[in-house]
Amino acid sequence: MTAELKRQLRGVLWSNAGEPEEAYVRAALLRPRFHLLLAIAIELGLERVMAEWNLLKTCGDRRTERVACQVERMLGNIGEGFRHAAR
Repeated sequence: MTAELKRQLRGVLWSNAGEPEEAYVRAALLRPRFHLLLAIAIELGLERVMAEWNLLKTCGDRRTERVACQVERMLGNIGEGFRHAAR
């Protein structure tokens, strides 16, 4: 993860700046902002973001349940945008 992306994500994981990459991705998924999820997907790949999201969904965390519709819509739109860009 680049320093620039970590800088963009510092608001979602501000107290644990030394955390591993997956902690940043999961924190961003639990506080979904389209521009942040897009930046992560561009840098790490949408597959990676989807894998972290699928992992969060299996944990049974109420926070995941609260943001599920939002995150699913955002990731779907990002995927659609990636498909259009690949044409």
